[in-house]
Amino acid sequence: MGYERLGEAKLSLVDVIAQSVGFMGPVFSAAFLIPLIVGANVAAKGAGVAAPLSVLIAAIGVFALGWIVAQYAKKIHAAGSLYDYVSAGLGNNVGAAAGWLYYSGTMVLTAGLGVLIGGYIHDSIFTSDPAVPGVFSAESPLPIWAWSALFALLVFVVLYFGVQISTRVQLTLALASAAVVLAFFIKVIIDVGGDNDVATAFNPNSSTSGWSGIFFGVLYGVLIFVGFETAANLAEETKEPKRAIPKAVLTSVVVVSLFYLIASYAQVAGFGFNVDNIFAAAAAPLFALGSPEAAGGYGSTFILDLLVIVVFLDILAVGVGAATASTRGVFAMARDRRLPRGLASVSKKYGTPTGAIVLMMVVMAGFIALNEFWDNLFALPGLPHYFSIFVWASTFGGFALVVVYLLMSVGAFRGLSDHGSMAGVYIASIVGIALTAAAIFGAFYKQTSPTVLAPWFALGWLVIGAIVTMVMGGRAPASEVLGDLHSEDVGAS
Repeated sequence: MGYERLGEAKLSLVDVIAQSVGFMGPVFSAAFLIPLIVGANVAAKGAGVAAPLSVLIAAIGVFALGWIVAQYAKKIHAAGSLYDYVSAGLGNNVGAAAGWLYYSGTMVLTAGLGVLIGGYIHDSIFTSDPAVPGVFSAESPLPIWAWSALFALLVFVVLYFGVQISTRVQLTLALASAAVVLAFFIKVIIDVGGDNDVATAFNPNSSTSGWSGIFFGVLYGVLIFVGFETAANLAEETKEPKRAIPKAVLTSVVVVSLFYLIASYAQVAGFGFNVDNIFAAAAAPLFALGSPEAAGGYGSTFILDLLVIVVFLDILAVGVGAATASTRGVFAMARDRRLPRGLASVSKKYGTPTGAIVLMMVVMAGFIALNEFWDNLFALPGLPHYFSIFVWASTFGGFALVVVYLLMSVGAFRGLSDHGSMAGVYIASIVGIALTAAAIFGAFYKQTSPTVLAPWFALGWLVIGAIVTMVMGGRAPASEVLGDLHSEDVGAS
């Protein structure tokens, strides 16, 4: 039986950069996750006003992970991405289990985002509460489940009718939202004027816990980069993947790192280098900064409405990016018969993975139903149920990806043993292992239920995946059999 193939390789460097940047969701992360780095987390520990230093250290660590991905991408050009990379380093069975966890994580994250989008439109785009920032001062014309269903329909359309549609959608959404938010952050920094203090933001002594707080901030800093590697899932559909994918991964990490450095500095400076002020606005610091000056912000009603919209656009980009990565990975594993072969079916007309797309729709429908009919599932006090489900789903997804990053880093010693620069492999692998192991520790440290259940579920799911994929048996990976999906020369760059 032959190996199923995706459509024509026609994606450009810009397309695959859009995939990685879109999945990372820099605007969403900057809007809601920077306070975690500062210390507004369950452990009540972080970098304080030295959050930009934690972001910088996390960026360096993620760049090391990106370097490993880039080296693998030069020799493996299949849709399986990290599934194939872990297989190359730790063997096909471990790789299959890792792929099971990785793509389950991205699918759960996509579904959680779908629920969040429905709630965000219902409660933030539309709102009749004058105390809540909203674009339209009116009740939502549709319930949350209907908005989530419309998002699922959008995902289906952009996935089914061609990968170039999904990457261009991500590019448009991510670029528009990032440009607006970056301009606003620069405005904040300019408005702070003579009170700017870059030295304080990068001084470890600015953290009340010193280096301990800085490194604790790094644990959360890793989360804002999750998904940086997903350009590699599109290697099979990319022109010159050996050149384009490594450039896309590393370029994405560098560009988004610069954005996060500006974002984190603008937030600590905008709140007067005062941790208490940041904590007071931890639920939505971007919106607090965007509020009119009379409310203590640096914006206006128009700017606040604009920020609400662009955050929504970025959430859409993350959802499309996560769905795109998920379907390519499920397809690759099914093609290798590590998952049921029906999931490897491909549209004859569009060359898209129809079986994996259908599975994605089923998972999204399941999460919509859970949010609608099980209103105490993973409930968090004081938060809407849809947001509680998203928190759990994003924790599960983020943890799953970090575990696979760890496995990839461990396996790189063997998988990249033919590399021209083994010193680079050792350095990047050690940094990657240290960073991901620390992030895994952070996922459990002082976490409370039900959020702490997410990483435990992920580990249990990994064990189930190891059993299922071993029983499935599989066949030789397409990345080893099909000549155009691998290259012998790794190089020393």
